[in-house]
Amino acid sequence: MIKVTIKYRVPYADTDQMQVVYYGNYLTYFERSRNELLREMGFSYKELEALGYALPVKEAHVDYHAPATYDDLLEITGWCESFKGVRLKICCEVKCNGKLLASGYTIHANCNLKTMLPTRPPQVMLETLKG
Repeated sequence: MIKVTIKYRVPYADTDQMQVVYYGNYLTYFERSRNELLREMGFSYKELEALGYALPVKEAHVDYHAPATYDDLLEITGWCESFKGVRLKICCEVKCNGKLLASGYTIHANCNLKTMLPTRPPQVMLETLKG
């Protein structure tokens, strides 16, 4: 299983009035790791789109364990838990100094970019996920 971890320092703009990271930003953090995960697997969103595919989010789930605050250096780890049919489940954990702050997943449907109808993923993606 391919896992990717990126580091991200929380800017002030990510925080809310309570001086903690706004809860909705965690899904953006998940997306950051997902982008790098795909790149690590050998292709980017840009390349998938060039092949005529899209991966729209069908479901998102986040469990919040502890708050992140301004200037924290986050470690955001993402991995593909499953790929069945046209559905792809990407899991993510956000940590700071080893402490789990948030965990969750997004589920995507592999779709034709023009019609947005579900379709089988490109062979290169299947081979990468199996290998």
